[in-house]
Amino acid sequence: MDVANVPRRRGRPPKAATGFSETRASLVRAGLVRLTEKGFTATGLDEILKVAGVPKGSFYHYFDSKGAFGTELIDRYGAYFAGKLERFFNDHSRSPLARIEAFIADAEAAMERFAYSRGCLVGNLGQEMGALPEPFRQQLCDVFADWQHRTAGCLRAAQAAGEIGSLHNADNLAAFFWIGWEGAVLRAKLERSGSPLQTFAEGFFTMIRT
Repeated sequence: MDVANVPRRRGRPPKAATGFSETRASLVRAGLVRLTEKGFTATGLDEILKVAGVPKGSFYHYFDSKGAFGTELIDRYGAYFAGKLERFFNDHSRSPLARIEAFIADAEAAMERFAYSRGCLVGNLGQEMGALPEPFRQQLCDVFADWQHRTAGCLRAAQAAGEIGSLHNADNLAAFFWIGWEGAVLRAKLERSGSPLQTFAEGFFTMIRT
């Protein structure tokens, strides 16, 4: 059957229809940008639709609600960032601690590229949790837990390489890193400066190095 010649029915478009996935992806991209800049509650659907070039009223063809849209954005951002961590933490051309340093340098460069206007979507939403749908809470916690798990693996590799003392608990260090890093990102966005990121990184590595 030639899908291009099948007449479109009224109402919700079929998910297999040409352009559906592209439009949905455009909405997700626009949402990710706005939420890293402004957060969830301060971002209106109208501005996302405008950026994505999607007519007003069409949003609900793709998402059942703004909450469902937020859930999708958290999943997408969490997976995207997990992939980034994997690329850095599995780079065996560097020592384990150098992999974490490279991740930090890349993150700082990304914030600088956007004039420190964009932060971490997960961190932003965590700050807003009192005004967000309650199901977001566990979803955000799960994303942080995943990032910490990946970081702990890299820290254990650093212990095996003799870069970190064996008495350190890698899981606790990973949790400490992400608690501190998210605070540093928030401060960098506030000050429009990479100095908070550098200060945190220097303190973290000074603390853990043997």
